[in-house]
Amino acid sequence: MRTLFVAGNWKMNPNSAEAAVALAEAVKSGVGQAVDVRVAVCPPAIYLSRIDPVLAGSPIGLGAQNMHAKPDGAYTGEISGAMLVDAGCTHVILGHSERRHGQGETDDAVNGKLHAALAAQLIPIVCIGETRLERESDLTEDVVARQLEHSLAGLSPEQMAGVVLAYEPVWAIGTGLTATPQQAQAVHAFIRRQLAAKFGEATAARVVVQYGGSVKADNAAELLACPDIDGALVGGASLKPADFLGIIEAGQSVTAKGKG
Repeated sequence: MRTLFVAGNWKMNPNSAEAAVALAEAVKSGVGQAVDVRVAVCPPAIYLSRIDPVLAGSPIGLGAQNMHAKPDGAYTGEISGAMLVDAGCTHVILGHSERRHGQGETDDAVNGKLHAALAAQLIPIVCIGETRLERESDLTEDVVARQLEHSLAGLSPEQMAGVVLAYEPVWAIGTGLTATPQQAQAVHAFIRRQLAAKFGEATAARVVVQYGGSVKADNAAELLACPDIDGALVGGASLKPADFLGIIEAGQSVTAKGKG
């Protein structure tokens, strides 16, 4: 069984460094030294250097929400992989649907960032997922296959084994809607088959594939118990320590019991 990985995407929250530090401290206190479930928090970039020392001595990873594909240069407002590492980051989210659909980020752009993240020795969390219209048009597998093909282009099997994927159906992000465990598992199994065809069965078996989309403490256990769901990329619930810790605890319970 792959080690479950729960990451919190704070998005553009909270509104002060003091609140961000308090949130990180609460998560750190709740997680303690437990390592049976991997955990990371991804605050806004402006808070990264403040959060890094808070997490010192804990197993919690620090992630950014985006990065640029170039290592340096005249790219106003952008942040490089080296800058993220210097701020204490271990992870970076790439290709979140709010950037794909809100900022026009393409699969090719995500691919450039992915290679840059790996070069900087960051663990990338690459997001994929279909819109509601695409699901209703029975295009989920076509969309996911295209995103995988282009976003992961040029990776070796060894590199792919170190990449985290996050399947996030766009229609379930921040809407209160959640894919049923059966719907989520079906897409995760499809992703695993695509990875096996491209990178080989051994690599596909190692890749962690999270689910994201209105994950909460009360639905996490059922989702995380699915054989091909290896964790959660959590949005709104990650801003409430009790809710986020509840999702982690659900993962710990699944880990203790085993799947299937």
